[in-house]
Amino acid sequence: MRIVLGIESSCDETAAALVTSERVILAQHIASQDDAHRPYGGVVPEIAARAHADRLAPMIEATLADAGMTLADVDAIAATAGPGLIGGVMVGLVTAKALAMAADKPLIAVNHLEGHALSPRLADPALDYPYLLLLVSGGHCQILLVEGVGRFRRLATTIDDALGEAFDKSAKVLGLGYPGGPALERLARQGDASKVPLPRPLLGSAEPHFSFAGLKSAVLRAKQAMDGECGYTDADVAASFQQAAIACLIDRTRKALASVGEVNALVVAGGVAANTAIRGALEQLAGDNGLPFIAPPLALCTDNAAMIAWVGVERLEQGQSDPLDIAARPRWPLDPEAEAVRGAGVKA
Repeated sequence: MRIVLGIESSCDETAAALVTSERVILAQHIASQDDAHRPYGGVVPEIAARAHADRLAPMIEATLADAGMTLADVDAIAATAGPGLIGGVMVGLVTAKALAMAADKPLIAVNHLEGHALSPRLADPALDYPYLLLLVSGGHCQILLVEGVGRFRRLATTIDDALGEAFDKSAKVLGLGYPGGPALERLARQGDASKVPLPRPLLGSAEPHFSFAGLKSAVLRAKQAMDGECGYTDADVAASFQQAAIACLIDRTRKALASVGEVNALVVAGGVAANTAIRGALEQLAGDNGLPFIAPPLALCTDNAAMIAWVGVERLEQGQSDPLDIAARPRWPLDPEAEAVRGAGVKA
């Protein structure tokens, strides 16, 4: 049995976890920074990096203590090396390098997006490669064919905003505070999605990609037009936004399914995968295509260290590790060979 210590610090969650090759999470700790960033309506990179630096060492100690282990019992140290806010990524990666050097353990530098991409395999041992993955988070919205560890073929990406970003900014327009995505989902349950006609960018388009900037802007216009006679409420705007976003996701994912060969499952991962309405729509799409639908547990959707440790396990079992001089990366595409996509805001 292999045991990997995972470290995650790419955005505003500081996390450490111990995971085994038998898919057991021995211990984990996650510290959110929501309170620190809430006054600014979004993540402030300098505040995030300082919080990671303050919290990470005691968090690792607590995780090891909870499992009754020391670094000597660990087979490797895995840490997010990108993409993400570079200050936070550097905190986690430098910490992992120091631990690996001190304990003479292999270092595994993990792509944060691969953590999300493989997290369903941590939760579901029956999930085999290849599978079609919809990766939806605050910074990314992609469809990928996952063929193995480190083997990804990007089929679609967003040409402007990621869906999680659109959720958060639409929530801010509606005065829902930060983090906005979960709050918008709750408000949408109280609304009528037919009340506000919002666009569905690229719906039915021949190109495979996503676009959410126009939808986000339409939410702002709908909010600005609200008065006593408009006939709709904030809840209606939230419901209409969510329904439009789901329509785009399903349309683009259906197109991707038609473009690939046989896959073992339709999988969703990333922070936005915690949205129950999105899960329900994708589950129906999978059933329509005769595929199982797999989503990680909610605790593995948002940023966490267990998924980073699991990538470490999968790479370690293939004999892979990284040199101690490997650099942190603010950008790190899963498929570096993917064709360039139009749009200044492309999230690779």
